[in-house]
Amino acid sequence: MKNPEELKAIVKDKYSDIVIAKSTCCCSGAEPEYTIFSEDYAKQKGYCKDADLSLGCGIPTEHAGIKPGDAVLDLGSGAGNDCFVARALVGEAGKVTGLDFTDKMIEKACENNQKLVYSNVKFVKGDIENMPLPNNSFDVIISNCVLNLDPDKEKAFNEIFRVLKTGGHFCVSDIVLNGKLPEKVRDVAAMYAGCVSGAEQKEYYLEIIKKAGFSDINIKREIYTPLPDAIFLEYISKEEISDYRNSGAGIYSITVTGIKI
Repeated sequence: MKNPEELKAIVKDKYSDIVIAKSTCCCSGAEPEYTIFSEDYAKQKGYCKDADLSLGCGIPTEHAGIKPGDAVLDLGSGAGNDCFVARALVGEAGKVTGLDFTDKMIEKACENNQKLVYSNVKFVKGDIENMPLPNNSFDVIISNCVLNLDPDKEKAFNEIFRVLKTGGHFCVSDIVLNGKLPEKVRDVAAMYAGCVSGAEQKEYYLEIIKKAGFSDINIKREIYTPLPDAIFLEYISKEEISDYRNSGAGIYSITVTGIKI
């Protein structure tokens, strides 16, 4: 089993490859035909096509309650997609910060921002588990299909709590599991959607958030995302697929919010 630093290195390499290839894939860097979690941002105000690598599993800005003048932080900001949508919501009076630990992503986001000429959007290199940001700095924190990739989600949510202002809130879209997936099913799913390999059980995920100190924790959106049988049939039998389908277990995309009281 790989240690946390080895897992982070794998994620860095994968995301760097995505930028270089200008891929439009799921969070694993898999082939485009297996983009099973990404959402269509095209109608979102502030949408920037060059910043959309189809790496998300929701649209957290839709449920984040971002207001004009807010200070917003996007964790795992990638090429800047959610940051630019957030910028449209905060307006000239607000500010948006994107945090990412991949050099290539930061470079791509800054390149996109230079084209858009936003003076109140910036991108910072840093680790979600140890953010190079001061306490009590942000009104709203968003993230899109990133925290599931983090080896230590408790540290991540503790850091989210730290940098939020009192009365501030977060809204993250993420991948979780509901019920026990058979080992073969989980292995195949992880091959085609790398974010599944780091996904926690939904109840445990919510418990981590509660343990970090957040109140009023709510799931705003929950979508079951089945992998096509054609993928599974390359590795497991029809009977095993049927047993999985009938088990009630599954992979879900959720968008969850919480408040720092």
